[in-house]
Amino acid sequence: MNTSSTKQSMARIGTPEGKWILLATVLGSSVVLLGSTVTNVALPHIGEDFSTGLDALQWTVNAYMLTLAGLIMLGGSLGDRFGRRRMFIIGLVWFAAASLLCGLAPDANTLITARALQGAGGALLTPGSLAIIESSFHPDDRARAVGLWSGFGGIGAAVGPFVGGWLVDGPGWRWTFLLNIPLALVCVPIALRHVPESAGSAPVEARDTVAGKPTSPRRRGFDVSGAALGALALALATYALTEARNGSIAVALTGLGSVVAGVAFVVVERRQSDPMMPLAIFASRQFSAINLITLCVYAGLGGFFFLTALELQIVVGYSALEAGAAMLPNTLIMLIFSSHAGELVRRLGPRLPLTVGPLTCGVGMVLMLRVDAGASYVIDILPALLIIGAGMVVMVAPLTVTLLSSVDGRNAGLASGINNAAARASGLVAVAALPLLSGMGPDAYRSSTSFETSFSRAMPLCAAIMGVGSLVAFTTLRKATAVSHRSPRHTHGWLMEPPLAPRLSHRYD
Repeated sequence: MNTSSTKQSMARIGTPEGKWILLATVLGSSVVLLGSTVTNVALPHIGEDFSTGLDALQWTVNAYMLTLAGLIMLGGSLGDRFGRRRMFIIGLVWFAAASLLCGLAPDANTLITARALQGAGGALLTPGSLAIIESSFHPDDRARAVGLWSGFGGIGAAVGPFVGGWLVDGPGWRWTFLLNIPLALVCVPIALRHVPESAGSAPVEARDTVAGKPTSPRRRGFDVSGAALGALALALATYALTEARNGSIAVALTGLGSVVAGVAFVVVERRQSDPMMPLAIFASRQFSAINLITLCVYAGLGGFFFLTALELQIVVGYSALEAGAAMLPNTLIMLIFSSHAGELVRRLGPRLPLTVGPLTCGVGMVLMLRVDAGASYVIDILPALLIIGAGMVVMVAPLTVTLLSSVDGRNAGLASGINNAAARASGLVAVAALPLLSGMGPDAYRSSTSFETSFSRAMPLCAAIMGVGSLVAFTTLRKATAVSHRSPRHTHGWLMEPPLAPRLSHRYD
């Protein structure tokens, strides 16, 4: 391969070609972000329209997260094998079709099924957007292109709940899903016309290393059995937790089945010649610690955002628009300050920010206990949200920087894929388990008094989970860990999951 000629043919930031590629990837990422952020504010209205219980509202959120978390690594492998642009476009069309089904759903079961299909489309779409940038832009422009992509994605995350609330209070909750269709209709022709196709990096890589040990040359494939078992284990666990209040034998058997599927997943990944999740990567103590911290902090955050969107509407009496707008300061803090927070790791090491950040978020969650029917936004709600936002700034970007520095550069995409899936899975489990642990009945969201009582039990649980993450960071991370030069100088924090890193970061360097 002629490396210099390849570099010359790649896109630059200031060219029309580069701008079109950025536009396509930002639009594509936006539909997935909207699928994650706009739904929570619509939940009370969905429950009212369908006259359904709390478990259906949980599944409306979790069906999406389940397929997205369970299939996102498989989606990345499919893009590596069959072409990133191709899978990106297929994911867009799939996501738009599922969004249409969500918007037209005649009942809760159809909506939940459509949400699961949405997540599957997102799993095809999400890994491709950043990989397209890395494979399409000149090496000198990649860091800036990733920064622009991440920054615009942060804006999308910030306005998502606000737009969702406006749609719910205006044309109705169905439009929170139908909104994705025009975005996809604009994005698909742009991608077809302006985004170059790129195959995976594996065929041109001589060797990979996992946990510092070289492996024999291989072509990255896709591990369907591993993906299926992982998704099955998550699905069964989520069902068991969501339906546990019924106390039936079927629920107990489902819980046992999730354990069996989880064990089978580990066995298959250990024996698979080309596994989706090579277990050897967990030989790195820092990598294992970072993923354990991720499980804790994103479980706490996932439960917090799910319940707070309901609390503001059911108990405080906010409209959907007001509830979405109320969360803006938290997201804006992330958007403004996260791009430089990665420097904390270089100056202080990962131990301090990853200990202080979760603790700070936990304090904010405890302060949410002051939120009740007579709560003042400025006095009671805003201070808690600002403290949580500050804690997220301190921990989210350093979490990503430390993760990427814990593995060999060729495994950056694999490592971030595992970490991203772990974050989504922990949020999924939190949304399923917290209502059960806080004693929230199936009709709790219909009564402000009942919901407030359960919310006051759930917030300390969220804070405790964040505290466990802080304790893990303090006890497992060294005070000053060297950070590799491969780590990005400016890492943007994402609201509900860590960003994915592509697999071919150094392909042309």
